[in-house]
Amino acid sequence: MRRRQRLGPGGGRALLAALLLLLLCVWCRAAAERVRYAIAEELGRGSLVGPLARDLGLSADELPARKLRLSEEKQYFTVNEENGNLYVNERLDREEMCGESATCSVSFEVLVQNPLNIFHVEVSIEDVNDNSPVFRKAVLDLEIGEWTLPGARFPLEMARDADIGSNSLLSYQLTRNPSFSLALKENSGGSKQPELVLERVLDREKQSSFELVLTAVDGGEPARSGTIQVRINVTDANDNPPVFSKSVYEARVAENLPVGSQVLKIRATDADVGSNGQVSYSFGDVPDDVLLLFTIDSDSGEVRTAGTLDFEEKSKYIFGLEARDRGGLTDHCQVQIDITDENDNVPEITILLHSSPVPEDAPTGTVVALLKVNDRDSGANGEVRCSLDKDIPFRLEKSYEDYYRVVTARELDREQVSEYNVTVRAADGGSPSLQSSAVLALRVLDVNDNAPVFLEERYSARLAENNAAGALVLTVRATDADWGQNARVRYRLAEGRVRGAPLSSYVSVQAETGALYALRSLDYEQLRELQLCVRAEDGGAPALSSNVSVRLQIVDENDNAPQVLYPPAAAAAAWSGVELAPRRSEAGALVAKVVAVDADAGQNAWLSYELAKATEPGLFRVGPHSGEVRTARSPLARDAARHSLVVLVRDHGRPALSATATLSVVLAESVAELLAELGSAAHEAAAPGEPAASLTRWLVLAVAAVSCLFVAFLLLLLALRLRRCHRQQLLPPDSGASRGVPVSHFVGIDGVRAFLQSYSHDVSLTADSRKSHLRFSAASFCDTLPARPPPDEPAPLLGDEDPAGAPPADPASVPPGALERGRAAAAVSRRRLRVSLLAAAERRWSRRRRSVLPPQAARSPGAGRSGSGTDSSGGGGERRPERCGWL
Repeated sequence: MRRRQRLGPGGGRALLAALLLLLLCVWCRAAAERVRYAIAEELGRGSLVGPLARDLGLSADELPARKLRLSEEKQYFTVNEENGNLYVNERLDREEMCGESATCSVSFEVLVQNPLNIFHVEVSIEDVNDNSPVFRKAVLDLEIGEWTLPGARFPLEMARDADIGSNSLLSYQLTRNPSFSLALKENSGGSKQPELVLERVLDREKQSSFELVLTAVDGGEPARSGTIQVRINVTDANDNPPVFSKSVYEARVAENLPVGSQVLKIRATDADVGSNGQVSYSFGDVPDDVLLLFTIDSDSGEVRTAGTLDFEEKSKYIFGLEARDRGGLTDHCQVQIDITDENDNVPEITILLHSSPVPEDAPTGTVVALLKVNDRDSGANGEVRCSLDKDIPFRLEKSYEDYYRVVTARELDREQVSEYNVTVRAADGGSPSLQSSAVLALRVLDVNDNAPVFLEERYSARLAENNAAGALVLTVRATDADWGQNARVRYRLAEGRVRGAPLSSYVSVQAETGALYALRSLDYEQLRELQLCVRAEDGGAPALSSNVSVRLQIVDENDNAPQVLYPPAAAAAAWSGVELAPRRSEAGALVAKVVAVDADAGQNAWLSYELAKATEPGLFRVGPHSGEVRTARSPLARDAARHSLVVLVRDHGRPALSATATLSVVLAESVAELLAELGSAAHEAAAPGEPAASLTRWLVLAVAAVSCLFVAFLLLLLALRLRRCHRQQLLPPDSGASRGVPVSHFVGIDGVRAFLQSYSHDVSLTADSRKSHLRFSAASFCDTLPARPPPDEPAPLLGDEDPAGAPPADPASVPPGALERGRAAAAVSRRRLRVSLLAAAERRWSRRRRSVLPPQAARSPGAGRSGSGTDSSGGGGERRPERCGWL
């Protein structure tokens, strides 16, 4: 039976190295491949270019993990992360991107991860016929002498078409005229020069001028055209036209030539003399960019730079020049200027991928970075050499054309070096050489020794009340300095309770993103602030975590209308909410006050009052902030006795909420007038059949009830006073035997003074108890009452002997039966005395407890326990010592 063996550390590293080598081979093979697409120019944004992911061999399921992205600097295209298709990101104009180049394409790299791969994509931009032929001038003037022989040719202006191929210029057409025809002359560059051919001798006396139209037509589908008007003036003798010394002038200049520098000089001669032999020079049919970069002196024929030449933008310029004499005869030549490259561009280093941190047990040859080096210069000036610093465990390898990768050269040891700053240097082959550099910060990965760290020490957020369940409150974010699974942070709430409910029923946190959501609609009036703790935990083994406090403030909204406390809502009685105002009141006299509250807070709870409706609008006014109803003027005799006021109470929320309060004000000088008015109001408001005197009856009953309560209160006070006087009369005056004993300790029993020898009690009090327990133990009593003596030995009530030395009483002098009745009465009195003493002691200690204990302890539920001389184990109660005293 075969057993599966575990791989040791060496075997694991060998397996990892083999896998990385395999992935490196696949990457190198993929890097050599190039994916090509062809699209037409002028496509709109979002147009499909091609199924990029499918052409690269990637399925839709692995797209999220592979992280497909583009590396082009200018984003002409974009890739959809869901389906992997390539789309146009902005409008593409071939003429703007590539100019007159025969081919136009955009090249960029596609980067994928897990594992690291790079693919080259080339999109060819095909030309469409979107440009019409254009002439530089709208009108062309020609002068032809009447002596000119038939067959003479006169060059015409060439039209320009920005398109290429079949869409560019192909043919010219001239309006029909028996004196002229059109011929095409093919130049050395392949372009066709239109020429006007004289068909017969002109006679100035018969016709001195001609107007023709030259039309240029391209080969697009549909065809586009442009026109120019040719005006011919018939002149007298000018036998010889100007003649250039060369048909083609060539020059070679370096880029970055200073503005105003001479490029070349042309020369044309005319065999005529006088004004007909004077020649002037000008541009012929030239593009607009030539006019921006070059100028020509019309007299000397010198061509100079008018702008900065850049080899990287365009390396050759070809245009035509014209020589014209004063008689109107012309000649044309072609100028070809070649721009030579100068080493004026430094190498550019682009970091495409940067894998950091690097595990310290990574095998040799592990790819840690992918670079692209580019130099816009050409030839030796564009040849770039890259290098790394020495004495570092990394080396540079060239993978494909201008692409380099940084790989490990030997094993890494984090205990020796935990971070490397690798400088990549690039130098071109120009003279002098230009250099550039880029720094790669590579960290070495170790074990999970870093806990997640929140971006902020504490978080706070504000959430409006009445929020929707599931509303996003805020997002907490924590980062972990570790790598991989050790840096994967998950979030959760710490346990807690809010208003008796679990914290998790109020808020929740998304484990992956740290987004904090409210699970229920919060009410500011019930909960104004929520304190919670969020824990971030990484994925290491063992996991490390950290906490952050989050303070959630509930923001009040105006969701509560003002509530009127006074006057109350209208009751069944017609006289509810009636206010009395004397008729002789002065202006500003207080009549009533509307009291209202708002459960909201802040501005939402600011209340303002205004008089919404009144029987007499000018008689009363309401304080806007106090709600006080005052007289606006002194009442007049003609004013009605009863007034109804409607006060509007409005808060300052948005939108504002309001409530109304209705006041009835009666102008009267006495209670009789008030009752009369109220009776009249009740009579008017009463239903049919109800007597109008019901209101008066209820008022009389109310006054009688209040009077009865007052008399009962006086009787109760009188009874309490008489009881206190009676108690004082029961106590005898002080005597020698009871000197030093409190008066309250004497008790009368059937007219005989009884004295309680001693008592003791234990009490236990606790600081957090609402009740105290008082207990009298039987073992602690010191002969509360002396035992009844035998019949033959009567014992005195105040001790063994009379303190004054008086002889004991004679039993024979006591009437028969009186002794037994006295003993029975004494027993009953002792029982009553014991009960009353217990009640008095309990009341006395209850008062002492309330005066000693703090309010919190007095209000706390019963935590104290009584004891018999030892401290209570239930609540740290205070034990008072046993006391014995003589009454």
